[in-house]
Amino acid sequence: MNDCLFFGLNKYPKFLKNKPDQIIKPIQFKFENENENENEKQIKQISTGNYSTIFLFKNGKAIEYLKKVENQNRNRNRTQNENPQKIQIENIEKVTVNSGNEAILTKEGNVFAKRRNINQRNPNEFINISSLIEDKNDRTVQDIVCSSDAIYLLTSNRNVYKFESNEFNRIRPKSIQKNPIKPILMMKNVSKIFSGNTSNHVFLLNSNQKLFGCGSNLFGQLGLGETLKDKAKIIKKLTKIQNIPKGKIIDIQCGRCNSIMLIENENQNPKRKLYSCGAYYCNGFDKNEDIKEFTEIKSSLFENDDDILDFSVGNQHTLILTSNSKLIGFGSNFYGQLGTGDISDQLTPIQIELPKLRFNEDISSYHISCGFFKSFLYYSPPSFSNLEEDLIKLFRRKEFCNISFKTENGEIIEAHKLILKYRLNQNQNQIEKLQEIISNKSIKESNQIFEMIYSNRIINPKLYSEIKEIINSNEKIEETMKRIYLNENENENEKDFIIERKEKKYKFPKLILIMRSELYRGMFLSVTEDTSNKVKDYSELSNKSFQIFEYWIYSNQIKEGIQITKEIIDEIEIGIDYFQLNETNPNLFDLLINKFNNQN
Repeated sequence: MNDCLFFGLNKYPKFLKNKPDQIIKPIQFKFENENENENEKQIKQISTGNYSTIFLFKNGKAIEYLKKVENQNRNRNRTQNENPQKIQIENIEKVTVNSGNEAILTKEGNVFAKRRNINQRNPNEFINISSLIEDKNDRTVQDIVCSSDAIYLLTSNRNVYKFESNEFNRIRPKSIQKNPIKPILMMKNVSKIFSGNTSNHVFLLNSNQKLFGCGSNLFGQLGLGETLKDKAKIIKKLTKIQNIPKGKIIDIQCGRCNSIMLIENENQNPKRKLYSCGAYYCNGFDKNEDIKEFTEIKSSLFENDDDILDFSVGNQHTLILTSNSKLIGFGSNFYGQLGTGDISDQLTPIQIELPKLRFNEDISSYHISCGFFKSFLYYSPPSFSNLEEDLIKLFRRKEFCNISFKTENGEIIEAHKLILKYRLNQNQNQIEKLQEIISNKSIKESNQIFEMIYSNRIINPKLYSEIKEIINSNEKIEETMKRIYLNENENENEKDFIIERKEKKYKFPKLILIMRSELYRGMFLSVTEDTSNKVKDYSELSNKSFQIFEYWIYSNQIKEGIQITKEIIDEIEIGIDYFQLNETNPNLFDLLINKFNNQN
């Protein structure tokens, strides 16, 4: 069962059938009226709006819960079924919903969308709207967002198109051919688009980190300040947002009447901070006035935190997840959507008590989704596309650490000895030198030091100056993985999992297998099964195929000197499904095909 918590309005639809309409404390969410296999799927994303909530699973399939509605049609009541329905689209990469719009992005770059599900003729008809872009070379989409009145598509060419809702509300495939829709090209050279499950506005960020916005500005939620002479309630044209806080814009989440921005700045402490603007009652400030420019949200709850991991903005409430396992919220709480145990609104940030989570120590793999008067907190492990980021997230997990360091206050911080050894310069005294440095540092500074060692990024210049002599600052994490793999004289006791094939046994660090294979991630993160001494048999793979997998797991590259044959490709295709390496980037199977074609 997935680790997923729900709280807020348990109505329209009724997610949990045997629970009250208002759930004021986080409780375990369980899928109902689904077959057993559907229940076991791992959640990748949840997008929840007013009329629908979509659950996207790691296997690229999705289900949706629809709001129960009754419509008059020829004196007959038609009731929409509240039970979850399978979406008949495969290979889904992302989903996004708003008050009346739903859009689905596939891994191939196609976008399917539908208007509000009270459409009497066919409420579940998805239309391929990316195919309606006139430029055939600009139809591959890499991101999507919904506002209440439009769907926005960011293509691989960095162009953003806007689809007004009423343009495809009642379009059927036959009429599309007769009268094609012409989407609006809003802006070129865009790196990111931002909106929200309940928002009436949108932001576009270009490649030069310049921010533009349009849509509703009734409460100042676009962050334009008082610069507009007419103080328009709706900004129809994209307008540059001035006075943005210094640093890199990581994310912007938009509510119905506010916006919250996450800024990362390496020179500030903590390095990530939140800024908000819009209606006073949902912005995190104890002020009886709307905020017209992005302003920092200050609270003692953030002061000692290393990082903000995730956040989401609902209709009038916000939830924030921090790296020290805090769930923080503020705003409207009339339906219990803050999960505080009552229905009192919170103008300033408050910490929310959570039940014990299945993967409580791996808090970095949890995500939040807030909608209209409801909230979800769910577990979704990291992808395999970035070895460095995965390593940083996993090195804090105690069960994969086997070397301890003591801080100035006697607190213990642990790390993975094998990987740490290869991140330091090749000198046996470096670990002792690191222990000496850590012994004079706080637990927070020690965490920053380890993050810099694992990532080779200068997070804290002062601390970096103390460790730069002992770390290999020129080596990428992929090179570290290859050196571990290629070192035949490595102490086998430092590797902790056995893979057996035919006459030979191979030992792998669990941490590496977790990063590269979803099969082993599920195995090692299981709390119900002891897999510490298990041996896996891969005798069905040829020597060459296994060498390819072994080298790929460490390096994300194809081992040189191996002649690729059709037989090997067939074996690899089966092996990819078995190891569950489908989300690796670049894709192993595609690279093998290219190498095979180049050989011939």
